[in-house]
Amino acid sequence: MAQPTNTFDTYDSIGEREDLSDVIYNISPTDTPFLSSAAKTKATAVLHEWQTDSLAAAVTNNQVIEGDEATIDAITATTRLSNSCQIMDKTILITGTQEAVDKAGRASEIAYQIAKKAKELKRDLEASLTSNNAEVTGSATAARVAGGLRSWVATNDVMGTSGTSGGAGNTAATNGTQRAFTETLLKSVIKSVWNAGGNPTMVMVGPFNKQKLSGFTGNSTRFDAGADATLYTSVDVYASDFGQLQVVPNRFSRDREAWVLDMDYWGVAFLRDFTMHELSKTGDSEKRQLLLEATLESRNEAASGCVADITTS
Repeated sequence: MAQPTNTFDTYDSIGEREDLSDVIYNISPTDTPFLSSAAKTKATAVLHEWQTDSLAAAVTNNQVIEGDEATIDAITATTRLSNSCQIMDKTILITGTQEAVDKAGRASEIAYQIAKKAKELKRDLEASLTSNNAEVTGSATAARVAGGLRSWVATNDVMGTSGTSGGAGNTAATNGTQRAFTETLLKSVIKSVWNAGGNPTMVMVGPFNKQKLSGFTGNSTRFDAGADATLYTSVDVYASDFGQLQVVPNRFSRDREAWVLDMDYWGVAFLRDFTMHELSKTGDSEKRQLLLEATLESRNEAASGCVADITTS
């Protein structure tokens, strides 16, 4: 078939309006499970400090003779810890013309870009908090870096061959040889955390190892709920011998680590919370900077644990 001669169609027409949807679709995730679960606290200096303490080990031979003189027990001082506040930012520069023209999907380019950058900054903070970054105190020529999650946990971590623990936030862990994530490894860390005094409530894993964990059988038998034609294969709560733990996938933490966390002992201390301010105008454009200054507060690293060096594919 062919068009009749002199048929005027859309390919010949001039002046047709464009068909551009007035919706901008963005599927980039913004969930930040560690940041959302940690306590929010206030920092008052670029070096944020806090103290930890612990009880003496329980003994079975605490016996005192009737009428005996009291023996004075030794007193152990608290431990003073610190972490540097890291500055993070996002910036935009929008021309006056771009702000003035009629745009699809947003009335103001400035407002749209600010909202977008705020979400990106939140994601960056989550990635930094759950990183293996070692603390850097900074200088006039070097930015401060907050010690991330992996640089703190040393008491209850199990690693692959050649792997070493971090420590005190200022020493990064050394990656070891990766091996498969197993229920035996997870149970050993949960037990270790509980023995150290922690009461973990969350298992945080990356996407690959969330699926691996959902394959753990424990003492259960999987079943097909025929009534609603649904096959349940996900494990969202892991009921251990030492309590139930919520299983939470995290898109921004390192997939090579599975975390057993007591979130009562993690905080995010803000010296400057999320803020936005205008930068000086130097021409026909508008500049904005979104900024935060914060650090990770490890209230007692022994309350959490890590299965490190697990495979990710």
